[in-house]
Amino acid sequence: MTLYTQKYANIRKTWLLMTMFLGMVIGIGWIFSRVYNNPSILVFAVFLSIGINVVSYWFSDKIALAIHGAKPVDLKQQPEIYRILENLSIAAGLPMPKFYIIPDAAPNAFATGRNPQHAVVAVTAGLLERLDRSELEGVLAHELSHIGNRDILLSTVAVVLAGLISIASDMFLRSLWWGGGRRSNDSERGGAGILIIVGIALSILAPLFATLMQLAISRRREFLADSSGALLTRYPEGLASALRKIADYPQKMRSATNATAHLFFENPFGADRKNSGKTAWLVKLFSTHPPVEERIRALQQGREI
Repeated sequence: MTLYTQKYANIRKTWLLMTMFLGMVIGIGWIFSRVYNNPSILVFAVFLSIGINVVSYWFSDKIALAIHGAKPVDLKQQPEIYRILENLSIAAGLPMPKFYIIPDAAPNAFATGRNPQHAVVAVTAGLLERLDRSELEGVLAHELSHIGNRDILLSTVAVVLAGLISIASDMFLRSLWWGGGRRSNDSERGGAGILIIVGIALSILAPLFATLMQLAISRRREFLADSSGALLTRYPEGLASALRKIADYPQKMRSATNATAHLFFENPFGADRKNSGKTAWLVKLFSTHPPVEERIRALQQGREI
C-alpha cells in the first residue's frame, strides 16, 4: 500500500461512515414520527440542532483560540516556523492561514476555520521547543491537510447529526413521561405498542451510537490528514517522529477541554497514547483520535511515494 491508496481508502471509509450516519438519522426520524404521528417535532429538533451548530461553525476559530489563550504571530516574531507554514501553504495550493501560538508546554497543534480563506493554525510553545524542522513540517502539513480536506465542515455536519439524534431522543422520552405519544384505536394498538417499545430503545441507545459514529469519523479524518500531510512533505518519517515525541510527553495540556479535543493534532488529554491492558479497547472506542501506534504504523506501511 502507498500513501496515495491509503489516502483514497480513508476518504471512502469516511463517506461510508457519513452515509451510515445519515441512514441512522432517517431511520430514527421515521420511527419517532410513526409513534407520535406528528413529524413537526422532528422538524423542530432539526432546526434547533442546525442553528446551534451553524453558530459554532462560523465562530469555531474564535472560540477555540480564546479557550486556549492563543496569541497571533507574525513573520518578525517567529520567522522560521512562519516560513515553514508559508512554504507548505504554497505547496498545498492554500491561502496562508492565520498563525497563532498557545502558551502551553505540552506539544500539540490544531487547525480550524470555516474554509481555507478563513483558516487558522495554532501550535503550542512546547511544540516549537521539542520538535526539529522536519517534525514541525510534518505537523504543519497535517494541519494544512485538515484545512484542504474541509474537515471542519465534515466534523460540523457530524456534530449536527449527533445533536439532532440526542435532541430527538430526549424529546421522545419526555413526551412519553408526560403522557404523549401516538393515540391509536384498538386495531392499531398492538402495532403502536411495538413502535413505542422500539422508540424507547432507540431513544436510549441512539445518542450513544451517534457519539461513537461521530468519533469514528473524527478518527478517520486523522488518518486522512496524516497521509495527506506525508504526501505534502514527501517525508512521512518526519510526521511519524513528531507523533512519537508528542506521545512520549507525560503531561496533558493545561487548557484541554472536551469541546476542542477533536481539533488537535493529538488528543490534548493524552488518552490515545500507548494504551494497553483490558481497557485499551474502551479507550479507543471513545477517543477522538486513533492510537499513536496505529497512526505511525499506517505512515510506515504507506511510506512509498
